[in-house]
Amino acid sequence: MVSMKEIAAACGVSVATVSKALSDHHDIGEKTKQYVRETADQMGYLPNLSARYLKTNRSYNLGVLFEDAARSGLTHDFFSGVLENLKITAESRGYDITFLNTSSQDMSYVERAQYRGFDGVAIACSDFTDPKVQELLRSSVKVVTVDYIADNRTAVVSDNTDGMTRLMEYILNQGHTRIAYIHGDEGRVTRQRLASYYRSMEEHGADVRENYIVPSLYRDWQQAYEKTEELLDLNEPPTCILYPDDVAAIGGMNAIRARGLRVPEDISVAGYDGIRSLQYSEPRLTTIRQDMEELGRLAAESLIDEIERPMTTTPTIHTVKSFILEGQTVRKIN
Repeated sequence: MVSMKEIAAACGVSVATVSKALSDHHDIGEKTKQYVRETADQMGYLPNLSARYLKTNRSYNLGVLFEDAARSGLTHDFFSGVLENLKITAESRGYDITFLNTSSQDMSYVERAQYRGFDGVAIACSDFTDPKVQELLRSSVKVVTVDYIADNRTAVVSDNTDGMTRLMEYILNQGHTRIAYIHGDEGRVTRQRLASYYRSMEEHGADVRENYIVPSLYRDWQQAYEKTEELLDLNEPPTCILYPDDVAAIGGMNAIRARGLRVPEDISVAGYDGIRSLQYSEPRLTTIRQDMEELGRLAAESLIDEIERPMTTTPTIHTVKSFILEGQTVRKIN
């Protein structure tokens, strides 16, 4: 195994300079840091993690709690994108990522985080009413939440109010007033989007038909299919249907086509999330693109800042803007 002494000899610098360069110390210049690091890489140097832990009292390991209601795991297009960018950012700062074992019954999340020696935990998707999650939020473990705001914790959230407003403005400006909304299950995100829906309809002088407001589950294409059928059976069906996410929108479009109707010629639809693969479908889905890259980056940066600079960081809510992908599934009507 290559030692710091050998790297120092190869670079013509002291062992102390090598140590500072590899730990990103501010006392030496960037050119020296880069030269030492490149030399260390070429020589196959691997840091001694045990020594680093003893010196800093940190494991350089972050826990991730991730389990959505549909139990879709890493096939969840939105959160998997967030987690990928969280991982990339954490690794660039010298940290590893480990998932909390959600199936274990013998330990709470707090106990498992302490047992694994996590420096902090990111809760990217979970049932926040779960007593074990609430215990973790109340504990001394450093925690950052994604798309959920908890008391006295840093949160990274999408601006669902602005995103839904942008989507509604686009649809209303296309001439639609009979707009149905199959929304997701109860929660802060759903409440924000519903409020934007009602506000946009009111501001445009469009009547809200309560039988157009239909509850469903996120990412449940089968239930979205069934709810769409109910809307199509109304005496006066909507001209446009909004869905809680892009997966649900696919279920809705399947129901529309099963009736021999066309999207968007007969019924317009819009999703939410901006799943990249669906932007290659025909017709291309109109949706709101959530900035998964920024959400993941901010979650990792915020958590690591709290770990490394605990005296100068305070719990903060970071709000990330979304943007509309106009697509081809909302037609313009008179």
